[in-house]
Amino acid sequence: MTERPAPMLEEHRRATRASGPSRWLTSILFVGLFIGAMLHFTEFEQFARLLQKAEPGWLVLILGLQLATYASVACGWSATLRRNGAPQPLSRLIRIAVIKLFADQAIPSAGMGGNVLLVDRLHTLGVPRGAAVAALLVSMIGFYAAFAILALLMLFLLWHNGSAPPLIAGIVTLFLAVAFAIPALALWLRRRGRRPLPPALAKIGVVRTFMRTVGEAPRESLRDRSLILKVAGFNALVFLADAATLWASVRALGQALPFATAFIALVMASIVVTLGPVPLGLGSFEATSTAMLHHLGVPLAAAFAGTMLTRLFTLWLPLLPGLILLRSPRSG
Repeated sequence: MTERPAPMLEEHRRATRASGPSRWLTSILFVGLFIGAMLHFTEFEQFARLLQKAEPGWLVLILGLQLATYASVACGWSATLRRNGAPQPLSRLIRIAVIKLFADQAIPSAGMGGNVLLVDRLHTLGVPRGAAVAALLVSMIGFYAAFAILALLMLFLLWHNGSAPPLIAGIVTLFLAVAFAIPALALWLRRRGRRPLPPALAKIGVVRTFMRTVGEAPRESLRDRSLILKVAGFNALVFLADAATLWASVRALGQALPFATAFIALVMASIVVTLGPVPLGLGSFEATSTAMLHHLGVPLAAAFAGTMLTRLFTLWLPLLPGLILLRSPRSG
C-alpha cells in the first residue's frame, strides 16, 4: 500500500511545479536586462549629464506622468475585475502593472510578454482564473483598439502636416494588421474553448496551457462594449501620458516643442518597437523617435537628448522596481 504524501509536502510540490514557468521567465528577464545594460552602459553616463541640464520642475511633471501610466493600466484591470465580481485594491493592481509593463518591455512579443504574468499574479491574489483571464483579454482588446486609433490619428496629423511619406504609411498599415490580428486570435481561442488541440500543438506545453487558460474567460465581459470602451480609454491615457513625457523631456532641456510633434514621434516609435524583435526596444525606439522629431523640425541634438531622457523615465528607472516586484512572492 502506497503512502500518500504529507499535506505540507504535497503542497510544496505543487508550489514548485507552479513556480517553474515564473522562474524560467524571470531568468530570461534578468539575462535580457544584463545584456541591454552592457550594450548601453554609456547611455547611463549620458543620462547623468542630461539630468544635470534638465529643469527640476519638468522632471517632477515627468515622474507624475509616468506614475499616471501605471494607474491607468490598473484602472482598466480594476473595471474588468469588478465586472466579474472579483474587485481588487487599486494599489495591488498598480504593483502588478509595474511588473507587467517591465515584462512587456523585456520580452519582445508584440507587447504580449507580460500577459502570462498578469494572470499568474491576479490568481495569486485570489482572483478566479476566469476573471483574471477576462482582465487579460479585455485589456488586450482595449490596448490594441486604443493603439490603432491613435496610430490613425498620428498618420492623419502627418498627412495634414504634409509629412507622411509612403514608408510611414506602409509601416502603420502593417501595424494595423497586427493590431487587428492579435485580439482576433485571442477571441477565436476563447470561442474555441477547451476543445482538443491538433496533435502538433498539443505537444507544446506552453501552447496547451495558454489555450486552456483563455478558454476560462467568461463571455459576458468580452461582449460588454461599454467595458471594452472604458478599458480602451484607460489605455489611450497611457499613450497620451507617454507622449506628454516626451514633450516635457524636450521642454526640460530648453527646447520648444508642440505636443502634436511629441505625440507623432512617440506613437511612431511605439509602433516600430511593437513590430520589431529587439528586447526593450533598444535602439529602435531611440532611432525612430529622434528621426521623427528631427523630421518635424526639432534640432537633432535636442531630439536625441529629449528621447534619451524620456527613455530614462519610461524604461530604465522602472526596471529596478519591476525586477524587485517580479522576484518578490508578495508583490501582489
